[in-house]
Amino acid sequence: MSARRAEPAAREPDALDAAPVFAALGDATRLRLVARLVADGPLSISSLTAGTDISRQAVTKHLQVLEHAGLARATRRGRERLWALEPEPLDEARRALDDLSRQWDAALERLRRFVEEDGE
Repeated sequence: MSARRAEPAAREPDALDAAPVFAALGDATRLRLVARLVADGPLSISSLTAGTDISRQAVTKHLQVLEHAGLARATRRGRERLWALEPEPLDEARRALDDLSRQWDAALERLRRFVEEDGE
């Protein structure tokens, strides 16, 4: 009889899992690029640099950081590469922050009860 291994339970993402996302978003230029991709959808590097003082090379490097964190992906359309936002890592980071917020709320509630009980 073969032993069946239980599937690991799905777990909530934690802040450490989301650290690459937070690191990638910790730069104002990358935040602007993300905002632009959210607002306008997939864009070429030429479109992303139009009207800015940021070089194509700098935008390319920032997009590579976002890509490494799973936040952006490039697809080829003809001779152009279009960059698009990948929303799932942002959703996971938000869930991790929501979880941290719940932990802090619970800790503060325990502290409040402790202080109120000690004062009686």
